[in-house]
Amino acid sequence: MPFHAPPPRPSHLLYLHGFRSSPASAKARLTLQRLQDLQRGQASPVQWLCPQLPPSPREAVELCLALVREAAPSRLVLVGSSLGGFYATWLAEHLDCRAALLNPAVDPARDLRAQIGELGSWHDPSLRFRFTAEHVRELHAYEVGDLRGSLPDPERFLAVIARDDDVLDWREMSQRYRGAELRLVDHGGHALDDYEHAHLDAVLEFLGVRAN
Repeated sequence: MPFHAPPPRPSHLLYLHGFRSSPASAKARLTLQRLQDLQRGQASPVQWLCPQLPPSPREAVELCLALVREAAPSRLVLVGSSLGGFYATWLAEHLDCRAALLNPAVDPARDLRAQIGELGSWHDPSLRFRFTAEHVRELHAYEVGDLRGSLPDPERFLAVIARDDDVLDWREMSQRYRGAELRLVDHGGHALDDYEHAHLDAVLEFLGVRAN
């Protein structure tokens, strides 16, 4: 799919949250609010999809594929944060669509081994789940090419990467998404605290979401 021309207006936007996160994350809620603001009064608004992802990577990806089954690839767009960015990378390559990534995880099978056990959601610690060694093994199925190199089709991606990310290595992210539209910023942290004012409009513009 060529991405040099302005993208067509999408029909579906799939937002993928990060590890231990949920559709209640600040970035997800802000993205939905801006999407609704831009589309107020439109006859055919972009369909917003933001599922609670299960801890199993296989189940998470199968859920996403089921949700977008009816969407044409040219009119499907993705936003993925952290682990959701890893999933969105595989989905974008597999489905031939665009994706905007927010501090995307590069090698979660390596990074999440230390998280094996019983965990709680960041937004509701009472919601407990088990993250297992099998879940770590499942992650390998969604690696695109050599994780130490850049992606085969980087032009389909926008990557917002903060140098002060305290969870992921900005250098590794930058290398992985070399050739993509990069927004490499000094501040914001892993959560991209300035997402609403500094990056959200650029994300939606890249994905083809416009007011009219």
